[in-house]
Amino acid sequence: MLLALHKSTIVENPPKIVITGSKSESNRLLLLQALYPELQILNVSNSDDSEVMQKALKSTSNLIDISHAGTAMRFLTAFFATQEGREITITGSDRMKERPIQVLVEALNALGADISYLETEGCPPLKINGKLLSKEHVSLKANVSSQYISALLLIAPKLKNGLELTLEGEITSVPYINMTLDLLDQIGVKTSFENNKINISPLETLNAHQQPLTVESDWSSASYFYSIVALSPVGTEITLSSYKKDSLQGDSVLSEIYTDFGVETKFGENAITLLKKAECQLKTITCELKNAPDIAQTIAVTSFGLGIGCFLTGLHTLKIKETDRLVALKTELEKLGAQVSITENSLSLEPNQLFSSEAKAQSNKGLGEVIATYHDHRMAMAFAPLGLKTNLQIEDAMVVSKSYPTFWDDLKTVGFKITK
Repeated sequence: MLLALHKSTIVENPPKIVITGSKSESNRLLLLQALYPELQILNVSNSDDSEVMQKALKSTSNLIDISHAGTAMRFLTAFFATQEGREITITGSDRMKERPIQVLVEALNALGADISYLETEGCPPLKINGKLLSKEHVSLKANVSSQYISALLLIAPKLKNGLELTLEGEITSVPYINMTLDLLDQIGVKTSFENNKINISPLETLNAHQQPLTVESDWSSASYFYSIVALSPVGTEITLSSYKKDSLQGDSVLSEIYTDFGVETKFGENAITLLKKAECQLKTITCELKNAPDIAQTIAVTSFGLGIGCFLTGLHTLKIKETDRLVALKTELEKLGAQVSITENSLSLEPNQLFSSEAKAQSNKGLGEVIATYHDHRMAMAFAPLGLKTNLQIEDAMVVSKSYPTFWDDLKTVGFKITK
């Protein structure tokens, strides 16, 4: 579906936006619930990815199709490798069949799993013969996607001898690893993370007094509202729930990063209020995002909308997402007149004056440029805030359901004019 965003203004005193539970937390807890059925979870994400996880974990079929859900592919590969006596084929979309999974497969096979490739070596689809995994020592390169690491950590308590995982080199996305470890701690698993070594003790059953775990709302989804407030006049406020100051999510660093854009975060009881306190005074924003790469697209588009530059690093994992996000960002921003350069690990955006005056913004006639999304939910949502500056069209707009199904409705609630 192609949606048109007509140049908009945020309404005064918009209602509080309730954002679905974190996809990252939900998918971890759903896998733990499959291993420990007595675990209760509240505020599970209603994203496509989490629905795919739930459906796959409950399925009795020997063919599992996870479509575009990369987290599900990694977590489910580890889960089914431990399901003794079950033979599973796990596959996905054409793009998923291009996304590497060899690092995880080799680690699981080193622990005693039986996983093989059915098409391209190193990529899905996979054939998995579930086994009792008895080995407990494995090593991984530390700069790989944290989802490979988390997949191993999540199944570790059910391994006969637990797991000792050694990470080689500089570690990427530490907050996501810590999120996994914290959730394991919350269900009673003994864990340790010292230097580059992680130890997970086995846990047969949960404590009889285990309390239900509530999933915090998704900070990645909040990023688009940070962008909206940053692109709005001083004094604009939007309140989001349910959030907490001591979040497990790496993307909560938004509250610090967006102070450079003039946005203040006020923490309340299970909610945050975003306030545009001042205009951005910087000519270029510099961010190291190796611990929060999913917010890179949002930051780049915010910078472009404000006419300032940005230099973003720590982005090497973006090349193996739903699309090559660095190439996609460069292509779509340049459609709008930006000057962008990328490397394997970084993105640089030059300052611009494209939206420096109301007259220039109003001169955009018709429905505006068409932004391609490349089957990537974050491309659609990251570019949407530019609807405050110019007319814009978003291609394949319903791709947002992968992580945030009510996104377009919520944008209308705060004042965006959107038509099909």
